[in-house]
Amino acid sequence: AIGRGDIRESISRRLYENGCRVVTLVHPSAVIGSNVSIGHGSVVMAAAVINTGAVIGNGAIINTSSSVDHDCVLGDYCHVSVGAHLAGTVKIGSHTMIGAGATVINNVDICNNCTIGAGAVVVKDITESGVYVGVPAKKVKNQ
Repeated sequence: AIGRGDIRESISRRLYENGCRVVTLVHPSAVIGSNVSIGHGSVVMAAAVINTGAVIGNGAIINTSSSVDHDCVLGDYCHVSVGAHLAGTVKIGSHTMIGAGATVINNVDICNNCTIGAGAVVVKDITESGVYVGVPAKKVKNQ
């Protein structure tokens, strides 16, 4: 329920320091392929799809009706928003948020600490933190 990755990470660290166990939650209608790894404290919401070979970091949110295709790697405390789609072999850095309805095409890497706006289409690697919007996605602001 906490959208910002840095806040989720801070709370998780405090819980661990106090001996609490943070669980991973997967909605029963989510579809999880074979050989998928999902880190502790992550949440996979209703109708989300995570395909074969994907690796999801700790504290990630894979939101309602989003898809993470084959062999994607998502960093810790990232957020794939409602209806967003990551094509195959995409890499998403830690603390990066992919906005509602955004699309990332195959074989694209997005660095840490980025925000991809709602409906944006990422067609090339993003190597600099910031806010990216539009079709194709372009940087509009530093993080």
